[in-house]
Amino acid sequence: MAVRFSDEEFVKLKELLPVYEWSMQIFLTKLNILHQDLKHFQKSNPIEHIKSRIKAPEDIAGKLKRMNLDVSADNAKRHLKDISGVRIICPFAKDIYNLVDILTSMPDWRISDREDYIVEPKPSGYRSYHLTIEVPVHYSGSTEEVPVEVQLRTAAMDFWAMMEHQVRYKFREVVPLHLSDELVVCAIKIAELDKRMVTIQEAISRMSDNSQVSDTET
Repeated sequence: MAVRFSDEEFVKLKELLPVYEWSMQIFLTKLNILHQDLKHFQKSNPIEHIKSRIKAPEDIAGKLKRMNLDVSADNAKRHLKDISGVRIICPFAKDIYNLVDILTSMPDWRISDREDYIVEPKPSGYRSYHLTIEVPVHYSGSTEEVPVEVQLRTAAMDFWAMMEHQVRYKFREVVPLHLSDELVVCAIKIAELDKRMVTIQEAISRMSDNSQVSDTET
C-alpha cells in the first residue's frame, strides 16, 4: 500500500511546496542565462539540455518512510534536499566537471553538498554528479535558503538511469539478480563509451585547430 501524508500534514506540505518551486525557478532562470551566454559568447557549451521537477507528495512520503521518519511536512523540510530537482545533460563527461566548476564559483547561491558518483559509482552502476545548491528565496518579508538538487550527467548516463528506474519500479525495489548484474555491465560499458566519445571529440578539435593553423600559414 502506498504511503501517504495525513490530511493535516498534506495541507502543511501544500503550503511548503510553492517555496521549493520558487527556488527551482530562480535557479533555472540563472542557469538559462548561463546557457545562453555559453551558447552565444563562449567557445564551448557544456549544457545540452535541462530538465526539472518538483517531487510528488507520494514520492516525498515514500522517501520519508524509507528513511524511517514520520511522514510529516516538517520532516520533509528538515531531511529532504531533493524536493526541487534539476537535471543537466552534458554532451561529454568532461563537460560535467567544467560545468560544476562554473556553478560552484557563482556567488548567487551556496553549495551545501556534493557527491561524485562518476568517479565513485553506486553499487548499482549509477553514475552522475550531484550538487545541493541552497538558493536564497525572498518571500513574506524574509529570506530563506531553499535547497535544489542538481544532477549532471551525459545522455548515456541519463538513459541508463531511466532504465534502472523502470526496473526498480517494475519489481518494487527487489530487482532480480540477473537484471541488476546486467545493469552494472551496461553502466560499465556506458562509462567506456563516454570516455571514447571524449577521445573522438578531442581528436576532432585538434584536427580543426591544425587546419586553421595551415590556412593561416598559407
